[in-house]
Parts: sequence; structure tokens; C-alpha cells
Amino acid sequence: MSLAIFDLDNTLIAGDSDHSWGEFLVAQSIVDRQLYKEMNDKFYADYESGNLDIFAYLEFSVEPLTRLPMKDLQQLHKLFMKDVVKPMILNQATDLINRHRKAGDRLLVITSTNRFIVEPICLSLGIDEIIATDLEIVNGQYSGNIVGTPTFQEGKVARFNQWLEENSESNSESYFYSDSINDLPLLMEVAHPVAVDPDSALRKEAESRQWKIISLRD
Repeated sequence: MSLAIFDLDNTLIAGDSDHSWGEFLVAQSIVDRQLYKEMNDKFYADYESGNLDIFAYLEFSVEPLTRLPMKDLQQLHKLFMKDVVKPMILNQATDLINRHRKAGDRLLVITSTNRFIVEPICLSLGIDEIIATDLEIVNGQYSGNIVGTPTFQEGKVARFNQWLEENSESNSESYFYSDSINDLPLLMEVAHPVAVDPDSALRKEAESRQWKIISLRD
């Protein structure tokens, strides 16, 4: 039995759920249309270039969650799943997950996106073990604070190693599928790194290291 680890955004789905959630909030008129869109796009460009300040981004992106009761956020997320996420689902990604499942492999998603956004998406893909950026809840509402280490760049490695220890799991036959140069630290930690529809920087690294490169796009 192997450990099959997946990035989520632009790997298992054809888009970035974090950035798309920001666009969804704009469309729902929950945030300032012009200012929020400009900042959301800027942070996403920083992410794509490998220069994201994760703490500044989290402060920005989590703040809207503090304004609404949890029940309202859950209703919004259901609409987000239906209108935004469902069209992003990739048939070949579902097939890949199912192949690992049929092989008896343990399935795990590690994503830098916060748990509120990604947990329902991962569950819809049939994966219930998730390492994500965790948000503090106080009196049933998001406080705006982060709990523990954000799962971004080297933070993914730290959280993954913690998970391995807590689960008495081995990394010796692990696969990690990702599209992003931001995941290079974790790709270098696993036995079988796989670049999935990689960005240009990761493609260059994968080619130089002779890593497997695949596409899950239909």
C-alpha cells in the first residue's frame, strides 16, 4: 500500500478554489467589488510567481469569513460548490483518485487553501484525509486568526511530517501530485513526485530532475 498525496488547486480541479472563492464573494456583493478583485488578483499573481506573502494573503482572504454567521457561510459554500467548483471537476483526476483507491492506497490532500473552502471539495472527490490551512473558530465564528503553520511551501513539509508521525505512516512509497512551483519542497520529500499540468517553473524543475509529468485536463 502506498500513500497518494494530492495538491488540490489546478491539480485535481481545473482552477484555484481560493482565488475563485474571492471572485465568488465579489459576484455575491459581499466584498467591495473593485478593491477586493484587485487585491485578489494581485495575490494570485504573487502565488503563481512563487512570491506570495502567505500571512498577508491569509489576513486578506480570511477577513470576509469573520463577518458572517457560520450558517450563512455554509449556505454560500453550497452555492459556490454548485456554480463554481462543479464545473472545475476533472474526469481524469477522478480516474486517478479511483486508481489509487482501488490499489488500496491511502489518499491525502495537502493544500495551502484554508479548510473552510477545501474540505467540502475534497469530500466531494471522496477524500476525507486533508491537511489544509486551519482557521480559528471562537464562539462558533471565524476569528480571522490562523491555527498552526499554514500549509504553504516549506509549511507543507512541516505539516506533512507532523501528520506522518501522528498517523504512524511511512513516506517510503509516497506519491505527490502537484502543478505548482510552490510545492517544490514537498515534491522533493516524496518517493514519487509527479508534476501535473505544471506551471512553467515546475515543468523546468521536473524535466531537469526527470520527474514524471502528466496531464489531467480533458
